[in-house]
Amino acid sequence: MEQKMEAEAQVVVEKAGAAGIIRLNRPKAINSLTLPMVRALFQALQRFEDDPDISCVVLTGEGERGLCAGGDVRIIHDLGKAGDPQVLEFWREEFPLNYRIARFGKPYVALMDGIVMGGGVGISAHGSHRIVTERTRLAMPETGIGYFPDVGGSWLLPRAPGECGTWLGLTGNTVAAADAIHAGFADYYIGSDRLDALVRDLSQAADTQAVEAAIAAHAMEAGKGVLAANRDVIDATFRFDTVEEIFAALSARDDVFSKDTLEVLNRRSPTSLKLTLKLLRLGRESASLIECLEREFAAGTEILRQHDFYEGVRAALVDKDRNPRWRPARLEEVREEDLAPYFAEHSGNLFPEHRL
Repeated sequence: MEQKMEAEAQVVVEKAGAAGIIRLNRPKAINSLTLPMVRALFQALQRFEDDPDISCVVLTGEGERGLCAGGDVRIIHDLGKAGDPQVLEFWREEFPLNYRIARFGKPYVALMDGIVMGGGVGISAHGSHRIVTERTRLAMPETGIGYFPDVGGSWLLPRAPGECGTWLGLTGNTVAAADAIHAGFADYYIGSDRLDALVRDLSQAADTQAVEAAIAAHAMEAGKGVLAANRDVIDATFRFDTVEEIFAALSARDDVFSKDTLEVLNRRSPTSLKLTLKLLRLGRESASLIECLEREFAAGTEILRQHDFYEGVRAALVDKDRNPRWRPARLEEVREEDLAPYFAEHSGNLFPEHRL
């Protein structure tokens, strides 16, 4: 009962006419996801898909800061450090939720206002109708905490134009609305001051065509972002299959964008960079989102046995000194054989009905 009440407090589910509204309700934590929230989201989707009076689902986040800053990695950090076997339960249920959203049978409208990072991308970018605003700040920042882009990031990122996804995944840099659309993580740009009116219109939309008409009535041009402006540089420097070659290509250039990118990469976990690049290249050749989610789950299981994730979370969220000490500390010290355990099945399959 206590867990159910906690979920109800953290996720508010309601009907507004023909729209099913799901509101993430942890504003002080920028709506970071907990396991009860993941379960509440899954249950809400089932409820709304089965309800013939509901024509669309709208996902939004409470507070002014953002839709969702990701999974609550501090909780995962603490459980992992304590050796708690429950540590994997979050990913074991979060990843199927991401797949459920990708396969949802009705329009799934994600209002990606403010911060949308990590797990926040997972509950929005897999949706059918993804809306960004002038306040959107989107990122897959995991290499900065000794982790890797998960929640289907190894499916989404390789499908961005050119090597934009590789740049986003390796740097973990934050981008705005135009870049989110350019990279294929969002579809429409709407001013934040028009979102309430949009939801009112969606509540009166009887079918998919009406949902799309309602969105189109509010949509505006997003303009040109960093990714499009630097597409040639990104494609030229991130087209390689080893991180060392990417570093070399960036080092050979004299433009500000390349120098800034290299400076960012030098602060990331060397193991995370190599693991992420391998996951992205495998994801590019993968036939399904499930294949990528299974691979990410295996990699996440191994992450919890290693040093860098705990060190990255310590530096970012525990001690907050922003000075992680990675092990190994240099790219050349991370060997190909060191990555092998991340691709072994440690904890079974998330989707046993879809054996690969």
